[in-house]
Amino acid sequence: MSQKKSATLGTEPISKLLIKQAVPASIGILVMSLNVIVDTIFVGRWIGPLAISAITVVMPVTFFIAAIGLALGIGGSSVLSRALGAGDDKKALSVFGNQVTLTFLISGTLALLSLIFQDKLIGFFGADDSFRDMALTYYRIVLYGILMLAMCMMGNNVIRAEGKPKFAMYAMLLPAVGNIGMDYLLINVLDYGMEGAAWATFASYAICFLFILWFFLFKSELRLNVGFLRLKKSIVKEIAGLSSVTLARQGVIALLSILLNNVLITYGDALDTATYGIISRMLMFALFPVIGVTQGFMPIAGYNYGAKQYDRVRESINTSIKYGGILALLIFCIIMLFPEVFVTLFISNKNADAVTLANNAILLDRTPNALRWVFAATPVIVIQLIGSIYFQAIGKVVPALFLSLTKQGFFLIPLVLILPSFFGVWGVWIAFPIADVLSTIVTGSFLQRDVMKNLIVR
Repeated sequence: MSQKKSATLGTEPISKLLIKQAVPASIGILVMSLNVIVDTIFVGRWIGPLAISAITVVMPVTFFIAAIGLALGIGGSSVLSRALGAGDDKKALSVFGNQVTLTFLISGTLALLSLIFQDKLIGFFGADDSFRDMALTYYRIVLYGILMLAMCMMGNNVIRAEGKPKFAMYAMLLPAVGNIGMDYLLINVLDYGMEGAAWATFASYAICFLFILWFFLFKSELRLNVGFLRLKKSIVKEIAGLSSVTLARQGVIALLSILLNNVLITYGDALDTATYGIISRMLMFALFPVIGVTQGFMPIAGYNYGAKQYDRVRESINTSIKYGGILALLIFCIIMLFPEVFVTLFISNKNADAVTLANNAILLDRTPNALRWVFAATPVIVIQLIGSIYFQAIGKVVPALFLSLTKQGFFLIPLVLILPSFFGVWGVWIAFPIADVLSTIVTGSFLQRDVMKNLIVR
């Protein structure tokens, strides 16, 4: 297996490498988040605000099953990057084969169970009678294709670990374009409503899966054969340890989404759920360059740590925090100054009935300030993101797991449970910046301690 591409992670200048890795990752995340945000815009403008609520309550289950693939992709790719850095081709192939098998078995089982218990789950996720039927329609169809999405999330991270970020970008770009086109056709032209939105999403999963399959058959350095698909205890244990970090983080995010949906219904109404739906999409969309930097950072840190080039690991941390911090500050300024502009994208009064007009007015009144609060601590989050990814990249499971749970699990969930009792729905929104600041302080202290202990050559 040729290592020509992956070997550049240990030789090229860090700034150049980070740009090379982060720009395609950022573009891919931008397009993927545009896929989600445009989907929500189309649903909100062409079906109505309650349709946003319907998509929002479905998100936790689809998010979690897809997170299985993401977790196995990120965790396994940490092992794979270090194997490539150490020149162990056979281990890299075994890791990839086990990632494929684990993703198929776990995600497939969860998708089947989610379909069997759909009626109970949709209520648990926070759907009320005003949008329950719309939510169930979307839920069923999207679940049919969720295994393909899980395989895509896994494969995308492996592609990046190989040192081929452009192909990882294409894997997100193609389905996003396909989904937007299918949304327009099925919702606006053919008037299929929620069914149209769901089948468009299903089609995007299929497009992504077919591209990933093509890549690993014809372009990858990881020439997989059936023998490497057999699970090996030592490989599974190593993948599982690191994958548990991402899975725990994504699982807590899914749990947080369920909690937020139920808290907002309890202290507010269905339109507060729609407000959260818009904010969650904006979190995915607006932070795309910062997330791109963190994704670009991971294979660089993992490869150089495996190659024992600790000065390059330290440089990659500092460079990533600098670039990410500048981008985060810019995002913060835009959101603080122009929140109404983003909210108006999701609503339309054209050809709307009286109920929709009233709902749109309420949504436009509530959402901008909520958006400002949620993004209030954006300038500092890059330290938390880079810090938690660093420990995962170098294979330190315990601190990686702890730090990945810090924001959502240790701070945000308790705050969301406590603050609304005193401040109502506003308590939900102010919980976000408080959790951001606290988790950044904790992660920064862990990161500084590890750098001084293990990356400083004396």
